Amino acid sequence: MKLEFDVKVTEKDLYSFNIEQAYKGSQGVISLLFAVLLAAAAVLSAQKGNTGYVVLYIIVGILVLLYVPFSLKGRVKMIMKTNEVFSKPLHFAVDEKHINVSQGDEMAQLPWEQVYRFVANDKRILIFSNRKNAYILSKEQLGDSYEPLKELAGSTLEKYRLKIK
Repeated sequence: MKLEFDVKVTEKDLYSFNIEQAYKGSQGVISLLFAVLLAAAAVLSAQKGNTGYVVLYIIVGILVLLYVPFSLKGRVKMIMKTNEVFSKPLHFAVDEKHINVSQGDEMAQLPWEQVYRFVANDKRILIFSNRKNAYILSKEQLGDSYEPLKELAGSTLEKYRLKIK
C-alpha cells in the first residue's frame, strides 16, 4: 500500500505540539510544581494574616503558570515567520518500507525501522524521528489518509513504538 498526501504545518499545530512537549518535559513539570508551592505559600500566609504575601504569591504563581504558554506562543510565531519549511506544504509518500518527505528540491527518507515513536490521537499523527523531533500531521489535512496511515504504522512498527488512541 502506498499513501501520498500533502501537509502544511500551521501555527496552531506547531504550538499545540510544543505545549505538549513542554509539559511532558522538565520545564513544564517544574513550573507546575513551583506554582503549586506558591499556592500553598499563599494559603499559609493567608492563615497567618499576611495579606501582602498572599497577593505576592498569587501574582508570582500566575506569572509562572503563564510563562511557558506565552513564551512558546512567541517562539512559534517567530519560527513560522523565519523558517521556510513552514511556509509551504510537505509532500509525503508512505509505503511499507519508508516515509518519504519532500518539499521543492529537498527530500528526506525515514525508514520505518528508524521511527522513534508513532503517536495518533483524535487531532493529529506525530511521527517522531527522535525523542524531540516529529512530523506533525493534522487529521484535518490528512483527510482519507488518516486511517490507512494508522493501519500501516500498526502493521509495520513494533508495539512499543506505537501510541494509538
